[in-house]
Amino acid sequence: MKWLFAIAALAGLVAPPGPASADQDKQRRCLATALYYEARDQPILGQLAAGVVVLNRVRDRRWPNTVCRVVEQGKTDRAGNPVLHACAFSYFCDGKPERPMEKEPWATAQGLASLLLGTEIAIDLADVMDATHYHAVWVQPSWTTAMVKRAQIGGHVFYVQK
Repeated sequence: MKWLFAIAALAGLVAPPGPASADQDKQRRCLATALYYEARDQPILGQLAAGVVVLNRVRDRRWPNTVCRVVEQGKTDRAGNPVLHACAFSYFCDGKPERPMEKEPWATAQGLASLLLGTEIAIDLADVMDATHYHAVWVQPSWTTAMVKRAQIGGHVFYVQK
């Protein structure tokens, strides 16, 4: 039953929320972009879980308080440009422009971002509801030693701090 709402929302069966402000649109686009580049190859549950991590960081005082600032967080050079490969979310500082080219995954990312930002999450993501970190299964970041593993969903492993 919990999946029914998410599937209905993605299929356009649930009415979209009212008009969004320019800032809400910006935050939604930042989250959709993060989902597209970080998790588009993952199952829907994995994409939602990646989005939950971003939103958990927004709510946690250790990170910036907006979606865009969270996903764009990283080292910058003297001119304020991201330092190559020195960001929390790798797509943002990989040196490539953020221009989603795959229509279907981009539409899915936008729908999931709207769902995550516009509703209470009614999907069973209990294992990752408090997660603040994740990584792809093919890497082993050094920071995992200071974490407690919560779950693996698709190709991502999710953690909370000890």
